Amino acid sequence: MPAFGHWLYLGGLLFSLVGCALIDYRFKLGFWFSAKAAAIAILIPVIFLLTWDFAGIALGIFFRGESHQLTGLLLAPELPVEEPVFLTLLCYSTLIVFSAFKKRLVR
Repeated sequence: MPAFGHWLYLGGLLFSLVGCALIDYRFKLGFWFSAKAAAIAILIPVIFLLTWDFAGIALGIFFRGESHQLTGLLLAPELPVEEPVFLTLLCYSTLIVFSAFKKRLVR
């Protein structure tokens, strides 16, 4: 596989984050509605989930595994750089979906 293949997963995550941001901008669901509230609503769960990951790694439950789609860059042993990006995407997309349903129910 060409060298860029190692960046496909991270690139896909970043592309998806941009997509969430565009939906957010278009419908004013998160950061464009209330930046402070959105940042808190994303940051707290990401910190919790990273703490959960660190605990699982320390207990030997979670491990990185081998994949040709990962960059190979690690933030800590067994914690790839893609993990916090994925968790941010997970929390941001959840915020967007929740806000969209809430906005729809209010109307």
